[in-house]
Amino acid sequence: MQTGENEQALRKILDMTRMISMIILGLHFYYYCYKAFETWHLTAAISDRLMANIGNTGLFRNFHTSKLIALGLLGISLLGSKGRKDEKLNFKTALSYLVIGLLVYFVSYLFLLLPFSGTNLAIGYISVTIVGYLIMISGGALLSRIIKDRLNSKDIFNKENETFPQEERLLENDYSINLPAQYKLKGKIRKSWVNIINPFRALLVLGSPGAGKSYFVIRHVITQHIKKGFTMFVYDFKFDDLSIIVYNTWLQNKHRYTSPSEFYVINFDDLTRSHRCNPLDPLSMFDITDASESARTILLGLNREWIKRQGDFFVESPINFLSAIIWFLRKYQDGEFCTLPHVIELMQMDYDSLFTLLRTEKEIEVLINPFVNAYLNDVMEQLEGQIASAKIAMARLSSPQLYYVLSGNDFTLDINDPEKPKLVCMGNNPQKIQIYGAVLSLYVNRLVKLVNKKGKLKSSLVFDEFPTIYLNNMDSLIATARSNKVATCLGIQDFSQLRKDYGREQADVIMNIAGNIVSGQVTGDTAKQLSERFGKIMQDRESLSVNSQDTSLSRSKQLEAAVPPSKISSLSSGEFVGMVADDPDNKIELKTFHCEILNDHEALKNEQDNYRDIPVIKTLNNAIVQQNYLQVKQDVQDIINAEMERLMSDPALQYLIIKKS
Repeated sequence: MQTGENEQALRKILDMTRMISMIILGLHFYYYCYKAFETWHLTAAISDRLMANIGNTGLFRNFHTSKLIALGLLGISLLGSKGRKDEKLNFKTALSYLVIGLLVYFVSYLFLLLPFSGTNLAIGYISVTIVGYLIMISGGALLSRIIKDRLNSKDIFNKENETFPQEERLLENDYSINLPAQYKLKGKIRKSWVNIINPFRALLVLGSPGAGKSYFVIRHVITQHIKKGFTMFVYDFKFDDLSIIVYNTWLQNKHRYTSPSEFYVINFDDLTRSHRCNPLDPLSMFDITDASESARTILLGLNREWIKRQGDFFVESPINFLSAIIWFLRKYQDGEFCTLPHVIELMQMDYDSLFTLLRTEKEIEVLINPFVNAYLNDVMEQLEGQIASAKIAMARLSSPQLYYVLSGNDFTLDINDPEKPKLVCMGNNPQKIQIYGAVLSLYVNRLVKLVNKKGKLKSSLVFDEFPTIYLNNMDSLIATARSNKVATCLGIQDFSQLRKDYGREQADVIMNIAGNIVSGQVTGDTAKQLSERFGKIMQDRESLSVNSQDTSLSRSKQLEAAVPPSKISSLSSGEFVGMVADDPDNKIELKTFHCEILNDHEALKNEQDNYRDIPVIKTLNNAIVQQNYLQVKQDVQDIINAEMERLMSDPALQYLIIKKS
């Protein structure tokens, strides 16, 4: 028990031990320097008899015996000494004192061999021995002041304490994405696997520019899914970085598909390497809600600030107006002219002709009545506010290149058709994000509607830089497409980017509904949210308390973040954190990971060097593109002329004609 009485008794014992050590050393000096003591008249008959009796014990049988005994007792006394602790002291200083003291303590014997008088030799020997003795006392005192239980100062960032076991098994199935990796566990590097065994619960890939999203994750999603026979859609933000991977992987794995598969590409910059596809294909538009959905997608894609204002009068009015035009063309001559270029040209017509045409279709009467009434009542300011925003936005899409791609129909968007499986890549251009992104948003919207059906092939939708396009109800796709074997992979730089382009509510839903997350370096709120999602692990904690009398070290265990935000903010390229989702047939206990994904860089470089370019699909010249552009305009004019002539020749329909003076 550490009571005051016990400590005082221990201190007295140590003091007595040191005193005995000094007495034995004094007897050593008296015995071996007897002549000097005799010269100094420091001898007596009684002391001589006492020394004779002590000598009989064998204490002076050897010159160093008494010195060693004195040294041993000194060592015992120093073991129990307690000095005021000092963090700056270290073992090197204390041991230096002890070694020097020992050398001086024993080397002093050489003084007795010098050719001097006995008294001088004795003085030199005694003095040097005492100096060595005192130096050893100083070293021992320093040794007692050193803090022996120091905190682990090498791991200043707490890296080892924040490691945790990760999945080391390779878990494969017909749909999985498996990424080899390595991680650290208590200072040791171990091999592991990132097993995304259920990609139908959506995969969210985050990371700032240069974090390695495409190189370490998305390219493997593409290649592994193609090798497993997935049909595929890829939104390639920086065309043709991902498209060329899709094309070459498909060339090597055509035999994986049960039916002959085809590769298609949409590219607005190089029309010779682009197929043509009509996103408003009448065969895929079954009712007016499809037209309304398409109108909403294209206008919100062109006016991103409208996304946060959905429901406002001046947002919903242009959408209704565009919906009416799309559905009119869908119904007119069974959809022969139902293309986006024809929609753009038709909505630019004068109000008399346009409203007359639209009134002939009963299904859209409820949509156009507010516009017709405003026009007839001469409320032009309101009418222009409703319609002009749609006309101005859509006019930005009026270009021969876009018209050429959008007005043809080389393929349909049902990529997972069991009879005609397809791999479709659509390329954007970072310098033309606003225009191309809106058109591609329409493509994606129509494609998702066709893909998310029962009885289709397994399909994979890959979106690089997902916020650069607008896909309405993306959360419902993730939630419902799982049962239809539709795997979704979304590439995002940061959560704030998704909030800016999609609005807070929809961004929060997308972020929270994704079952699989792989994240490279991200900062701010994104890092905090991910850290909370990954949960906490039990970590060791140490605290050191130093006072003038004692040092105390306390150890405890505490739940702390498995991957703190600061660590997510400082990840290196190729280093990822995340969490995977499992399924009932294949449970995964260790879902969270913090690892470095391993790519065989040399093999990937050799593979990339042997890639074949996407071939030229058809030879074009500017005259063909320009002729198509003019033909669209002529088609719209012919529609108006034909309909006006029909209405004027039928007295029963003449009331539909609007002629405002």
